[in-house]
Amino acid sequence: MDHTPVRNAVKGPEAAFTGDVYVTPLKAATEPSRLISALVRFTPGARTHWHSHALGQTLHVTEGVGLVVTRDGDVARVRAGDTVWCPPGEEHWHGGTEGTVLCHIAMVETPGDGDGTTWLEPVTDDQYTAAHQQ
Repeated sequence: MDHTPVRNAVKGPEAAFTGDVYVTPLKAATEPSRLISALVRFTPGARTHWHSHALGQTLHVTEGVGLVVTRDGDVARVRAGDTVWCPPGEEHWHGGTEGTVLCHIAMVETPGDGDGTTWLEPVTDDQYTAAHQQ
């Protein structure tokens, strides 16, 4: 057994997030495991930039209401207890709604080097607003 005490939350970098987002690491990829997980907290209106994952990503919502949106326009409105799987290579973003926080556990497997995430451009305000209307 390996017991890890609570880690400090860090503010998500502007290169990957719009708005105030806080990330608390839960698990690092320690061999033989390749799993990385973190608790991610989005304030209302905060969101990731467009991104994809080499081996996919699982999101498990722990609190609040939010959106997970794919590049082809699919919008999932998620709430506590929901789990979303984003397949390998699928460009997507996720975050809080205009009036609610979103907290989720994000889980990815590393492909070997880094965490396999490819960060892309920010989600525009127009894209964010349009997702709320679907």
